Amino acid sequence: MNIDSLFNNESQKNNNRINKLISQISDLINKKHYQPGDKLPPERTLSEKFGVSRRSIRAAILKLESYGILKSMPQSGTFVSNIGRIAMNSMVKDIVSLEMPNFKSLVETRILLELESVKLAALRHTEQGLEKIKDALDAHESKLLSGKDAIQEDLLFHLAIAQVSGNATINKIMIAIAPQIIIEFKKYHVDYDDLDELRINEHIQIYEAIKDRNPELAKKRMKIHFKMLYEYCDTSS
Repeated sequence: MNIDSLFNNESQKNNNRINKLISQISDLINKKHYQPGDKLPPERTLSEKFGVSRRSIRAAILKLESYGILKSMPQSGTFVSNIGRIAMNSMVKDIVSLEMPNFKSLVETRILLELESVKLAALRHTEQGLEKIKDALDAHESKLLSGKDAIQEDLLFHLAIAQVSGNATINKIMIAIAPQIIIEFKKYHVDYDDLDELRINEHIQIYEAIKDRNPELAKKRMKIHFKMLYEYCDTSS
C-alpha cells in the first residue's frame, strides 16, 4: 500500500461522515425554510437529532462555514448566511461530491502557497513578525542539535512565515494542511532524520532572505528547501 492509500483511508471515512452530516443539515435548512440570518438549532440538539457526536456536528458546521454557507458567532450560535437557496443547494452538492485530496495534491498546494507566502513575508514583515520567525527558527535548531525530534518546531517555522505574510487565506489553509504533510512525509521518508544539518541551514537562509526584504531570493531558497517534496511529486506522477 502506497503513501496516498495510507493517507486517504482514514481521511476518506471521516470525510464521508462529515459530508453525510452536511447533506442532513442542508436538508434541515430546506425543510424548515430557514432564511438568511436565521439561527440553526444548538449543536447538542443537532447531535441528538442525527445520532452523532457534537464534535462531528462542529466539523460539519466548520466546513459549511468555510464555504460561506453558515456563519458562527461566539456566544450567539450558528446562522444561515446571506446566500440564496438555489446557490446554497448547488454548493452543498459540489462540497459533498469533492474527492478527498491525496498526499501529492496537498504537497503541491503547500509548495504553491509557501512560495507566495515567503515572498509576502519578505515584503511585509514587521519587527515583531520577524522575531516570531526567528524564535521558531531558533527553537527548531536547538531541538535538532540536542538530538530531539523537532517536527513541531519545523511546522511552527513554516506557519510563522505564513502568518507574517499578512494573507489570512494563505495562513488559514497552511494551518489546515501543513501538519499532516510534515508528519506523513517524515513517516515515509527514510532519510529524514539524517538531514538535520541541511534543514537547519536552509531555514537560516530562508530567514535571512526574509530579513533582508528580498522576496525573490526568499522564494528561491524556499524552492531549494522543497527539493525532496518536488522529487516526491515527480516520482508519484
